[in-house]
Amino acid sequence: MLPVLRSVASGPAAISDVVERVAEELRLTDDERNVMLPSGRQTLIANRVHWAKSYLKQAGLVEYVRRGVFQLTDRGRSTLQAGLEKIDGRYLEQFKEYQEFKERTRASQSRNAESATPQMPVRDQDTDTPEDLLRRAHRRSTDVLKAELIDRIQNAKPDFFERLIVRLLTKIGYGGSVEDAGKAIGRSGDGGVDGLIDQDILGLDRVYVQAKRYATGNNIGPGAIRDFFGGLDRVRATKGVFVTTSDFSKDARETAAQLSKRIVLIDGLGLADLMVRFNVGCQVEETFELQRVDEDFFEEG
Repeated sequence: MLPVLRSVASGPAAISDVVERVAEELRLTDDERNVMLPSGRQTLIANRVHWAKSYLKQAGLVEYVRRGVFQLTDRGRSTLQAGLEKIDGRYLEQFKEYQEFKERTRASQSRNAESATPQMPVRDQDTDTPEDLLRRAHRRSTDVLKAELIDRIQNAKPDFFERLIVRLLTKIGYGGSVEDAGKAIGRSGDGGVDGLIDQDILGLDRVYVQAKRYATGNNIGPGAIRDFFGGLDRVRATKGVFVTTSDFSKDARETAAQLSKRIVLIDGLGLADLMVRFNVGCQVEETFELQRVDEDFFEEG
C-alpha cells in the first residue's frame, strides 16, 4: 500500500501509470511484471495495486478524480510525511472510514452466514478442501465488493443514484424498459428518488418506490416508514419498496412489519447484494469451474 500511496505523491495518476511506478519502485523484472493471474486476464502486480488502492480509498488516504484516476487526500499526504516503513490493514484501522468499511464487510459476512444453509464447523485451513478455500475466498471478495459499492453510491452525484435505482428495478423485472422506468421515477432533489413503477408489463399493479441516499449511521426511523405508508394511499398503491444506502432502525423494521400494506425494506447491504446478483455497477471478472472425476466414464471401460 505504501508504494501505491507514494506513486501519487506528485499529483493525480491513472491506475495504469501507478502499476508501472510501483513495479519500478519494487524493481520487478520484466518476467515478474508479466506474471498473470490464473485467469490470464490481469497481471498479478496490477491486481495487487487495484486492491491496495481500494483499501487506501476506504481509509480516506486517496480519492477518485475521475474514472481510473485517483490522487492523495490531505490525510494521505500527512501519512506520507510521517515517514512510515509500511502501511497495512492494522495501520488503516485507526481511521473511522476504514472501520466503517470493515464493519460493512463484517455485516455482509454475518448476513451471508445467517441466510446460508447449515455447514460443518470451521476447520483449520490446513484441512480445508480446495472447494472450501475457493468458496471462502469468493465470499471475502464479494463482501469487499459490496462495501465498496455502497461507498461509491454515497459519494456519487444525485442523478447517478436515480439512474442506479431505475437500472436495478428494471434488471429485477419491474417497470418494463429503462426509459419507461425512468419516466415513472422522479427526482426529489435531496439525494433521493420517489415515484411509481409498474410491477407487471400491463401496468395492472403499481409499486410505490422511495430511495434515500444516506450516509452510514444515518438510519431510517419509524417516522419515515409511517410517512411512506401514508404515501401509499395518496398514490393508490398497494405495496411499496423503501431503499436506503444506510440502514433501518429496529423500530422502523418492526413498524413496517406491523402495517397493513406490504412494505419491503432494502438497506445498504441489501442494495449492494442486489447489485451484485443482477450485475448492476459491477461485472464478472473471473470464472472458476470445479471439476471432479466422471465415475460413469471409467465404469464404462
